[in-house]
Amino acid sequence: MPLIPINYTIRNISRHKITSILTILGVSLVVFVYVGAQMLSNGLKSTLVATGSDDNVVVIRRSSQSEVQSIIPYDQAQLISASPEIARAGDGTPLFTNEIYVLISQTSRSDSSMGNVVVRGVTPKSFELRPRVKLIAGRMWKDAGSEIIAGKSIAQKFIGCGLGEKVNFGGREWTVVGIFDAGNSGFDSELWGDIVQMSDAFRRPVYSSLTFKMADTSQFAAMKNRLENDRRLTVDVSREKEYYAAQSRTISGFLNIAGTVISMVFSLGAIVGAMITMYASVANRTREIGTLRALGFGRFNILFTFFTEAIFISLAGGFLGLIAAYFLRFVRISTINWDTFSELAFNFEISPQIILSAFLFALIMGIVGGFLPAVRASRLKIVDSLRAA
Repeated sequence: MPLIPINYTIRNISRHKITSILTILGVSLVVFVYVGAQMLSNGLKSTLVATGSDDNVVVIRRSSQSEVQSIIPYDQAQLISASPEIARAGDGTPLFTNEIYVLISQTSRSDSSMGNVVVRGVTPKSFELRPRVKLIAGRMWKDAGSEIIAGKSIAQKFIGCGLGEKVNFGGREWTVVGIFDAGNSGFDSELWGDIVQMSDAFRRPVYSSLTFKMADTSQFAAMKNRLENDRRLTVDVSREKEYYAAQSRTISGFLNIAGTVISMVFSLGAIVGAMITMYASVANRTREIGTLRALGFGRFNILFTFFTEAIFISLAGGFLGLIAAYFLRFVRISTINWDTFSELAFNFEISPQIILSAFLFALIMGIVGGFLPAVRASRLKIVDSLRAA
């Protein structure tokens, strides 16, 4: 049984330009929304995962969800800092840091709205543990001074956080003397200062978290079990990368669900549009279908041709929507991380999985929208088709 050439299908799409273009645009809009939501969620996850290191370990108070709620007494910090699993620097000191984490409110430069900004009190070892943090403008703070450095995202976003500007918190006025780049990680959305000065300003005689580098990462499970079961301690121990990845679960989960639901609603319109287009195509080509049947092309060939046409239109729309969504990579947004209640800046990020799911989504719309019109075309009788005006 002869097969209808594929260029016949492509030519028919071009012959019905208006209806085909409208359907392609409808599918592309749905795919754009779907991919945009997925890229938003992926960008958030990528930013927070990039904040952590495979070799580093984060310790917070037991049952705390983040550093915001965590309190670690000095005596517990000293016990943990003596752990034999901690790696040593070249001078023999442990690669270990204790930090405090406090939220303050600042005014946005763009719309004068208020947002929560992280102020992190750090030690010199904090920089050794996070080598991606680089000073790109200004200088480091001086000891015993009310000086801080700001992540590049926060410096751009909030009033008072730019180089040379002043910000008030902890009953003192602080001068931003440097801007640092943390490699598009979550640290770009923080203010850093000396932990002694921060502890004094906020009257915090405790730490929010402890971070250290492991000498041998294969010993993590045994160390975690030992520290968490030590009756002198009340802590949870996590790999740094896993800890920060967990900070994205609430908002990324919401974005995934909301994006999928919105896309599904929009897709119903795109599917209806594809059906209308294909039904109109069948009605306009009734005599043509009869001629093809008279030439020896079977019902399956007719069904396959119209079905393929609908899939081509949907895949074209999927490709167009994907191209449009790709340019979202150059957009940087800032939002509240629902797990830490702090401002977090990140980019839309695409991935091979998102690309594959976008084409699969478009394919499903083409299959659902084209199946019934294709079945109708294949069931037309030869005599009735040739008699059609």
